[in-house]
Amino acid sequence: MAKRGKKYVEAAELVDRAQAYGVQEAIELVKKTNTAKFDATVEVAFRLGVDPRKNDQQIRGAVVLPNGTGKTQRVLVFAKGEKAKEAEAAGADFVGDADYINKIQQGWFDFDVIVATPDMMGEVGKLGRVLGPKGLMPNPKTGTVSFDVEKAVKEIKAGKVEYRVDKAGNIHVPIGKVSFEDSKLVENFTTIFETLLKAKPAAAKGTYMKNVAVASTMGPGVKVDSSSFGIK
Repeated sequence: MAKRGKKYVEAAELVDRAQAYGVQEAIELVKKTNTAKFDATVEVAFRLGVDPRKNDQQIRGAVVLPNGTGKTQRVLVFAKGEKAKEAEAAGADFVGDADYINKIQQGWFDFDVIVATPDMMGEVGKLGRVLGPKGLMPNPKTGTVSFDVEKAVKEIKAGKVEYRVDKAGNIHVPIGKVSFEDSKLVENFTTIFETLLKAKPAAAKGTYMKNVAVASTMGPGVKVDSSSFGIK
């Protein structure tokens, strides 16, 4: 196991590993235990009682956090004609078709999210081998394949985050920065928490929310008591 720095060790001593905290207290502890010199990201990690190998227990989607993430996403839109103009007016950073496909094939990745109109997906699909492993492929489930490009771009700019369960049943989502007011982090946390509750697959058996923890980029994890939301 990697040796932890002195600051991390001191910060970790403030957290009782055996205890699950109410969300307000957990957020306060995350701020206290942040050791980074920069404005660190606050992330929530969920361990869910699902079997992601089964199609009926896949969890994937997107939600707009009420207070954003503190990061402005650079949006690339694949669209033509009127839809391209709509994307530009909505604030997309890059808009085009074949020219950007060629740039990506040559190794250009100066963007964070791709939106594509459905008629462009035949072309965008050719980039599957490079976009797929980076999690950048547009997907209807996350609202990034749509003819409503104005809505898609504006939501991403407003603080839309994607979530997807990994092979181990975990989901990691950023909910803001350490500099955010506690109440804004709590509100963002509550939004993603409630979104995942609604996304519970009917086929999932046993405890659904097995473990919930929040942490800053370089800080220790702080367990959140999900029963404080009336959840078992």
